[in-house]
Amino acid sequence: MTDEVRAPAGPRNAVANPIINSPFLEPARHYDFSGAAAKIADRRRGAGYHGQLRTDRTDGAIIQHELFPLPVVNELRYRVKQWRERRHPGVTATTRDLLDHWNRADRRRPFFFCQREAVETIIWLTEASAADRQGIDIPKDEPQDLESLSKNYPALRRYCCKMATGSGKTIVMGMLAAWSILNKIANRQDPRFSDTILIVGPNLTVKERLAVLSPQRGGNYYEQFDLVPRSYLDLLARGRVFITNWHVFGVHDDSKTNKRSVIQRGRESDAAFVRRVLGRELGEAKGLLVFNDEAHHAWRPNPTGPGDESQQLTSDERKEIEEDELEATIWVGGLDRINKVRGIRSVIDLSATPFYLKGSGRPEGTPMPWIVSDFGLVDAIECGITKIPRIPVTDDSGRPDPKYFHLWRDIMNRLPASERETVKRRAKPESIWREAQGAFHMLASKWEKTSEYFEQSKFPIPPVMIVVGANTSLASEIATSIKRGDGLKALAGDATFQIDSKVLADAESAIEGETKDKETHRLRLKTATVGKSNWPDGNPPEGFEDLAEPPGKDVRCVVSVGMLTEGWDAPNVTQILGLRAFSSQLLCEQVVGRGLRRMSYEIDPETGLLEPEYCDVFGIPFEVVPVQADNPKKPERLPVPSTLVQSLEERKHLEITWPRVEGFIQEVKERLRCDVAKVPSLAVKATIEPTEVVTKSQTGWVVGKTGFHMTHGQQEVLTRDRFYEEHRLQRTQFEIARDITEVLAGGQVEGVDKRARPIETARLLFPQVLAVVEEYVSKRVKLSGDVPVEEIALATYRQPIIERLLAAIEPDTEKGEAAILPRIDRVRTFGSSGVVQFRTTKTARGTEKSHVSHVVLDSSWENMAAYHFERSPHVLAYVKNDHLDFDLFYEWRGEVHRYIPDYIVRLAAGEHGTVNLILEVKGLEDEQDRAKIATAKKWCKAVNNDGRFGTWAYYQTRNPSELKTLLPKFHQRACAGEPIA
Repeated sequence: MTDEVRAPAGPRNAVANPIINSPFLEPARHYDFSGAAAKIADRRRGAGYHGQLRTDRTDGAIIQHELFPLPVVNELRYRVKQWRERRHPGVTATTRDLLDHWNRADRRRPFFFCQREAVETIIWLTEASAADRQGIDIPKDEPQDLESLSKNYPALRRYCCKMATGSGKTIVMGMLAAWSILNKIANRQDPRFSDTILIVGPNLTVKERLAVLSPQRGGNYYEQFDLVPRSYLDLLARGRVFITNWHVFGVHDDSKTNKRSVIQRGRESDAAFVRRVLGRELGEAKGLLVFNDEAHHAWRPNPTGPGDESQQLTSDERKEIEEDELEATIWVGGLDRINKVRGIRSVIDLSATPFYLKGSGRPEGTPMPWIVSDFGLVDAIECGITKIPRIPVTDDSGRPDPKYFHLWRDIMNRLPASERETVKRRAKPESIWREAQGAFHMLASKWEKTSEYFEQSKFPIPPVMIVVGANTSLASEIATSIKRGDGLKALAGDATFQIDSKVLADAESAIEGETKDKETHRLRLKTATVGKSNWPDGNPPEGFEDLAEPPGKDVRCVVSVGMLTEGWDAPNVTQILGLRAFSSQLLCEQVVGRGLRRMSYEIDPETGLLEPEYCDVFGIPFEVVPVQADNPKKPERLPVPSTLVQSLEERKHLEITWPRVEGFIQEVKERLRCDVAKVPSLAVKATIEPTEVVTKSQTGWVVGKTGFHMTHGQQEVLTRDRFYEEHRLQRTQFEIARDITEVLAGGQVEGVDKRARPIETARLLFPQVLAVVEEYVSKRVKLSGDVPVEEIALATYRQPIIERLLAAIEPDTEKGEAAILPRIDRVRTFGSSGVVQFRTTKTARGTEKSHVSHVVLDSSWENMAAYHFERSPHVLAYVKNDHLDFDLFYEWRGEVHRYIPDYIVRLAAGEHGTVNLILEVKGLEDEQDRAKIATAKKWCKAVNNDGRFGTWAYYQTRNPSELKTLLPKFHQRACAGEPIA
């Protein structure tokens, strides 16, 4: 089913509302651009690519396109989806834990659907049964050149995940690296996995940014984005992850580089090559898992491909092709050598554009044959994951198509024949710039308005405009003009930055251990830090201690040649001007992709979709990507002002820390105790589980005030009387006590395999547990109406009783039992309020008594609570649990869930020092909330027993206005050394 979407006159891919899907769910709709007007189709877009049918060199834009499907990817989507719906049968226990962790409904940072699908596809190809995988054939990457064939290099097994720029490829690499490492550690004999990971990137900047994938590195992605359960972090640290750039794969040959040396080793052997590249980091490891980031650079030239293509190229294009081929050959050749000497289990490619380039010996834009998942730029725009390109759709020139859409073509048509660009001659830079200034100044005016919005929103960085020139001469002409103030004063001087492509390429090729010119590295740092308000770890790189702030922080305009290098991830690009020929949509996507990374991922509460962000694009003729059209009926939504919420160094004295508790160490050998009066009660009522059902034979229906009713038929009342007869209260209490005793006697180290305990322990504990169960049922189970107490035999009630009592039962320390203790995270012992830094468009209240600058007001309750904390003389410090990573784990209905309390408050306690109060502001309370309360109290008791982390208490209020009287009471009790709650 499709619905036509009317848009103003202009390109057919210009639509009023490009975002039509949630980023967290499988896309359910897509825009169909095959007709005269865009249509919304109520199904997911099939995997495919747009082939080039006809091009016009002068035009520079594709005239006609055809969508070619990717049959293998579409079949994989279908099978992986079925496998997902069956809850991933056949996977290892470790993989099961990871999948459950990634798909948790209560994740603080949900993964995009495209991230989960890419990971699941690789897992399916590795772990699904042979029957499930029957008929799926992914071609291997076979060596084709004579040298490789003579050395018998084996084929590489490559899987490519096609993911749009900004859709989170680095997180996908982290998820897959963790999956492989943890599975290998769990079963060393399983040949499908590897605990040795090699990650190869296209340049030094990407290499440095991928350092977050090293498990041993502070601030790594595994912790930052909660990629693995915390109990797995110490195991993950046993894996080895080596990150490098392809430049290290160049084969050494001292007969060419050091001809005067007495000792001539000649060309490096494959074994020596592997020892040099991997030796220090990976030793003698075998069976590697390899990730190729920006994998469209890693391809083999086709020796049988067309050879006359170079005759139609300019000298600049021919040189670019030669450089691309050299890079591709070195990259893949290095993997071939490693595969021959050490063995590579598989290569996982990640790229937004995994297509063969011009000069590869294959048609430009042909997809690499090992693509297994596809989430391209069109899908990303429709899910709101990237910015929305806004292109010219109409203007007042009287032309049938907007002038600034096909800008390069228009400039070439207007230039005199003597100044136009041809295959043999470049166009004069000053002539191109003269004709392009109208477009530039219009975009610059929009940039200035955007800059005002940024200032109003108090963004720490300005917006950035990118100008992409056809060559260095043109880029220099443009940069010189802008810098001397020919346009806006705000862009003059150092606010505009010209990237010297040759110098930057030299800096990006740096290999560890080699020395490079410091100024060259400074250029790379400036390029890499555009859009960065501070250094990632607070410290400048080694050798650049003089740079207190990132050198690219205040850049407002970037002038480059061709397109910006990979690794450019500035989220503050808001305008792009293209001044070059665009011979394919692939090139359009690569250039514009540099400006589509989002600044914020706030969800619009009205639509449930991501708030749109935009990038204005002139001169880059998109044809097959949804772009934003002007909609006169709906005014443009201005950027929403945001607030930077962060911990403040000058308030270090207000820092709040807490121990990271993974579980509890609790051994009950002979005597236990339980304060049943403090265990949350359990409501048993017909509204939860009906106790009677009336049935009739159906003969007709009438509509009444309360719904539908039968008109005739025989009536019968169904009950659970037989169930009650078989499950008498005494039997149910006995079984509940038995289940609790089995857990207590089986070992109380949570998260670790239970150890067998002598039967004598169970014999001593069971009578005590049974007494606790009987007391709980008689005093804390609340029956509603005529519901019989035998209802607790149902799992709906029985499981919460077990979980609640297990949380409340503790060793009787007065009878010589060891107290319950916390099991502290060995990797991250403490959490701190000092890690908070994020932006929000929600209302935020400034603070004075908090280490964190603001409290984000999700409701009036947060505002009221913060008000009382700020005014109370008994509150020394407090922090809202927002991006704080303070969470408690509790069990509910057999599954582990995450509980995120609202506040931590430090209260004065006189001569007893201070008390840390975990405070929850809660309205209505359900059974799951009661499970949270039991766990929170157990957490406090265990931490207090430990004695190393101060005194802790937990309290839940349903009315934050009562804090005005509660805080003085808590203070009074704390000063007296009494429990405050």
